Amino acid sequence: MQIGFNLPNSGPLSGVADMTRLATEGEAMGFDYLTLTDHVVLPNTKVPGYPYSESGQFYEEAPLERHEQIVGMTWIAARTSRIRLVAAVLVVPHRPAVLAAKMLATLDVLSGGRLVVGIGAGWLKTEFDAVVTTPFEERGAVTDEYVDAFRVLWNEAEPSFHGRYTDFEGIAFEPKPVQKPLPIWVGGEGGPSVRRAARVGDAWYPIGSNNKHLLDTLPRLHAGIGRLRKAVAEAGRAPGAVGVAFRVKRYGASVPPQATDGERRLFSGSEADLVADFRALRDAGVTAIDIDFGGRPDVDATLAEMKRFRAAVIEKV
Repeated sequence: MQIGFNLPNSGPLSGVADMTRLATEGEAMGFDYLTLTDHVVLPNTKVPGYPYSESGQFYEEAPLERHEQIVGMTWIAARTSRIRLVAAVLVVPHRPAVLAAKMLATLDVLSGGRLVVGIGAGWLKTEFDAVVTTPFEERGAVTDEYVDAFRVLWNEAEPSFHGRYTDFEGIAFEPKPVQKPLPIWVGGEGGPSVRRAARVGDAWYPIGSNNKHLLDTLPRLHAGIGRLRKAVAEAGRAPGAVGVAFRVKRYGASVPPQATDGERRLFSGSEADLVADFRALRDAGVTAIDIDFGGRPDVDATLAEMKRFRAAVIEKV
């Protein structure tokens, strides 16, 4: 099972020196991958609407400063040599399909084949209104079409595509990504996201705390993986074609211990509980888990917690 961590590309730890230090020292600690999130602009985040917390509030004061995701990953690729770079997740409608495909292919080439393209349709209408030219209500269809266009551009010698939102032919698209195929992890927890993962994903990549589609207990996660397996079969793909990666936003004492189904919340409780959760998810077929170590006052405290967590939890799994 691969273990990753979230690299802050916003807030106090996103300064160039701190962000770079977290990436390089995380690589030296032995983490398999790091993740960067994707927002171009944010609205007033004091207004509830965040889908991944119980209250609808962001877990912490959302910062105004934020680096663009793909440029940020490219910077980190140049400062590291082994660790994989996961877009967590790329909001696909944010960027025109051909441009995004080119940026991602370039990043995979420049990094020596270390990119994982996590994808999602997005959820923040205010951001869409400022950034995106396609309708917010059609973001799922836009995402599906753009990803199909990505795969044509990344794999076909003479790419041609005629869709509702993007159209091209008679173009050269070189160099292709180093990885064949360039891996796609599909974010999102609802039915359309599960079906998208089943159709085009190398892995399903949910967060457990989405209030509309909770996967925050072991029975709920087992049920979600069951829905994925059913969708994979319906898509005509082999049973093991789509893996499962899991994003952990909080852990330990910061997680309320009991969920609304009466079960213990995943990644709540003691270090022994966390070790047991890692093992249970591995046994359920989860092949990658990443942890958000955010919320600490400075880079030294964050690195200290990453080291402590590896010794206390990860090395015991």
